[in-house]
Amino acid sequence: MQHGTAIGDIPTRHYLALLFLALLWSSSFLVIKIAVVTIPPLTLTAIRLFVAMVFLWTILIIRGEPLPQSGKAWLMCFLVGFFGNVLPFSLISWGEEVVESGLTAILMAMMPLSTVVLAHFFTVGDRITTRRMLGIAIGFLGVIILVGPSVFGGLGNDALRQIAIASAGLSYGLTTVIARNMPASSVLGRSVAIMIAGFVQLLPFALWYEQPWTLQPTGQAVLFAIHLGIMPTAVASLIYLQLIAARGASFMAYINYLIPILGVIWGAVILGEAITLQVVAALAAILTGLFVANSRARKRLDPSL
Repeated sequence: MQHGTAIGDIPTRHYLALLFLALLWSSSFLVIKIAVVTIPPLTLTAIRLFVAMVFLWTILIIRGEPLPQSGKAWLMCFLVGFFGNVLPFSLISWGEEVVESGLTAILMAMMPLSTVVLAHFFTVGDRITTRRMLGIAIGFLGVIILVGPSVFGGLGNDALRQIAIASAGLSYGLTTVIARNMPASSVLGRSVAIMIAGFVQLLPFALWYEQPWTLQPTGQAVLFAIHLGIMPTAVASLIYLQLIAARGASFMAYINYLIPILGVIWGAVILGEAITLQVVAALAAILTGLFVANSRARKRLDPSL
């Protein structure tokens, strides 16, 4: 890919990569909704990680690249696999058994806020600034516009489930910071190691709680599970790790603003749901927040993606 025109100090291609990543992750909600009817959540996630692992490992072998070699690198991969896959997937699935999706979107918006704070303390060069905080506030306003302020009336009900969902957002934020501080190594090798680590950690729970050998999934559900492993997981992980290396943890945090908006757009395209003025206003606020928070990055980062 050729170098794009910079918006502020950030190349256009990085914004486009962020948008594509958000499209992959936001579209996965529709696929999961269909697949989970006959494949329960933990088993579906385990299949997703296994397919991603095999897909990426095959590419790794073809390209002749190594897996991480050091114990520290593998420890970091296990941390990312746990905090980025196993823990948040489980918390969100459990929480959404009773919590409304609109309230879930607001609770998950804790992720960018937590990432900026964590990055300030644990990542060199990712400092909290007035501009970044203003951008986050504008983006969070967009999420509120999207789901409607009335949903705040539900806060306090089913508090434990809501805390679980908010904790998933914090887990994703921690994952972003951990990934930023991983030892230098092959991006592809790290991706494979993260999938291995996540699958190994999740599989015992899926076997114990859901007994997948007793399931009778539909062919469609199996195909969707494979799709989840390849596109929103394997391909997305490569883009994610490269963006983390090039732009830093705080930039990646804003993807959680895009995902709720794009989820609405997928609903309009696939399910025929109307795109209202409320949705347009939310999209404008979120994109404005992205621009404000990132338009004056002072440090020149790696221009390659």
